[in-house]
Amino acid sequence: MKKFLLLLGAVCAMSVCAQNSHPLHKNRPLNILLGEVADSVKVMEAFMENSPADYRVPNSPRFAIVGKNEKFYLGFGGYVKGTMSFDWGSPIDNYNEFIVSQIPMPGQQKPGNKGQFGLSAQQSDLYLNLVALPNDKNKVGFYLNFIFLGNGYLPEVRQAYVTWRGFELGYGFSLFTDLAADPSTIDYEGPNSFTVDINAKFDYRHTFGKYFGIGIGAELPMASYINGTHTSTVTQRIPDIPMYLQWDWGNNNRIRLSALLRNMQYRSNGWDGKTQNLAGGGIQLTGNFNICNKLIGYYQATVGKGMTSYFEDVTGDGYDMAPCPTDPSKLQTVKAWGGYLGLQYNWSSKVYSNLIYSHLRLYTPNYGTAGTFDGDSAPWASQYKYGQYAVANVFYNITDTFSWALEYIWGRRVDMNCAQAHDNRIQTMLQVTF
Repeated sequence: MKKFLLLLGAVCAMSVCAQNSHPLHKNRPLNILLGEVADSVKVMEAFMENSPADYRVPNSPRFAIVGKNEKFYLGFGGYVKGTMSFDWGSPIDNYNEFIVSQIPMPGQQKPGNKGQFGLSAQQSDLYLNLVALPNDKNKVGFYLNFIFLGNGYLPEVRQAYVTWRGFELGYGFSLFTDLAADPSTIDYEGPNSFTVDINAKFDYRHTFGKYFGIGIGAELPMASYINGTHTSTVTQRIPDIPMYLQWDWGNNNRIRLSALLRNMQYRSNGWDGKTQNLAGGGIQLTGNFNICNKLIGYYQATVGKGMTSYFEDVTGDGYDMAPCPTDPSKLQTVKAWGGYLGLQYNWSSKVYSNLIYSHLRLYTPNYGTAGTFDGDSAPWASQYKYGQYAVANVFYNITDTFSWALEYIWGRRVDMNCAQAHDNRIQTMLQVTF
């Protein structure tokens, strides 16, 4: 961890030039199918403001309908993305998401399963972007997009929200997720330590002048925990509270400090039989920086307890709380930290590469009756201890419609009993955006 923080600090101390941080996330030609508009740039800006900062979704639609007297702008688009991959080592059974925590450990992998070929088009995306009253202070936005990661290519809603005067209500990426600090990968999962959550939410954002911004929200709680012999799960009744302060001084130089507050409930089935509360949360530093006119950095450093559901690699795996090793009727929050550093080099206006390293570590307590278990026989022995993720890729925007990419990923999982396994993946992508 010390080496990672020293490297992060050294790179953050560098400065200064300009490039678009996500070359795939850029303006594209806009075709007005119906209606007339005096200034198409204004229409594009309205769509961009209402769209997420996620590089996976183009920030401006290809087609648009303009209402009478420009009372609304309706844009729609998407892309078809095909991927081909080959894994060797201990292959993950997922062609789209390289999830380090799902690497089969020794004893889990079937004999002969040392390699795996994959083809998929499930990352393809469709979206709709609507801005009503675009020239009024009461401007209303609506955004909806689908991806096909469900079983049998069933579409899944990825985002569906309404915006008004800085408020955002609906379903989408948590306010704690800094999408602009997410480096580009073919892998839909991305860095294993990235704090990303798609959730129901009611958020508020506001900017002060050119440089400063704030945000705060109330979002659906999603506590995921391991019960002990004398605890049980109950419904959650207090929302998660994310918030941030941001300083953006332009030219892809930006820093965001975020915090997350949580209060989780569980049932203690001890002699008093009460519902118990545990506080959790974390702090996070994210951002982007220019090193020179072609080299851009991305970074994230997060630490907390009782908030592992927000780490992409272990979402829903039960690590927010775990049984207390000295009292089977109590749970305790799990400490965790994670971070990544990504560098993007823009070879030209059409070609760029990324180099990323990510690390996530959990401190799951040695739950079970104290003194009863040790070594490999402990019930916690096969629990996730830490994961590493590294990726190198190159993207080529052949035209504003057609893109190609090539990527290599390495991942390693280590459990509490020091058992470990790794997977390698090389994959390529063809994407047609419309």
